[in-house]
Amino acid sequence: MKITLDNVVKTFNTFRAVRGVSLDIGSGELVALLGPSGSGKTTILRMVAGLEYADGGQIRFGEEDATDIPVRERGVGFVFQHYALFPHMTVGDNIAFGMKVSKKKRSPAEIAARVADLLRLVRLEGLGDRYPAQISGGQRQRVALARALAVDPKVLLLDEPFGALDANVRRELRRWLREIHDELGITTLFVTHDQEEALDLADRVVILKDGKIVQVGTPEEVCRTPVNAFVMRFLGDANHFPATISGEVASIGGARMPAPGLVDGAADAYARPGDLGFSLEGDGVAATISRVLDRPDGRRLIAVTEAGEHVELDVAPDAPVKAGARGVITLARAHIFPAA
Repeated sequence: MKITLDNVVKTFNTFRAVRGVSLDIGSGELVALLGPSGSGKTTILRMVAGLEYADGGQIRFGEEDATDIPVRERGVGFVFQHYALFPHMTVGDNIAFGMKVSKKKRSPAEIAARVADLLRLVRLEGLGDRYPAQISGGQRQRVALARALAVDPKVLLLDEPFGALDANVRRELRRWLREIHDELGITTLFVTHDQEEALDLADRVVILKDGKIVQVGTPEEVCRTPVNAFVMRFLGDANHFPATISGEVASIGGARMPAPGLVDGAADAYARPGDLGFSLEGDGVAATISRVLDRPDGRRLIAVTEAGEHVELDVAPDAPVKAGARGVITLARAHIFPAA
């Protein structure tokens, strides 16, 4: 089921939470809405679900105008961060609930068979008679997904579904959710503020700021070709260096890098810790190492440039660098934008 948002607007009192968002989500695609708090991502999800109504624009499911269709008639499955399971019902009854109240009548035998199929799908066989309080948080989230899938939704909506879980469980459920999606092929819209989660799961990532779309692309596109400094900073550690453009070449301290398409003048350069190196001599940005942080898979250096900028860079675990060392930060690559 294709989903189309066409210039969608949502205002709460005088605050415009969503400001003219247009987006096409292909049938069977898994798309992540990613952005800081207040960026409009959950409001967009709730409008697609029918839990909020748009004040302007149009939402279409395929060729059908779904803008004003009530939530019960939209054919969506919704999974919340805090599970929203009925504590007085067993796991099996929670999964069966939507089928029992649906307009589409099913016999008790059909419902029982469907519950058994879903328990197998979410790898909870044998737990149908337990209550939510008797299973783990990760298992409760699997039950919530099974309940959403029980009504055969055209669209699956997930609102920060792993936010209440610890890091290891989240990683495991991310892999599992991607496998489920690939098996079922349901068009899925996923809200998160966790960059790693979005990049691990999604076919495409929609980055939002202040109710507007800033960039849409595959995980590779948004990581490798951010459209502006906000995207660069939002998607992970990013070091800032003042730069000067002359003849489409950027001067960054003692380093020079191509800057095609940028006009002469001040600019801002950003580089990830892994895109930087440290040398005792040569061309680069003069700096002093203030701290050395050892990690299981490497070594991170905290440096201070002559301009007072704090910079973090990653080097090999056995790199012979100590606090107090003076040298230059070298740039293997950087993203350069006009000065803000």
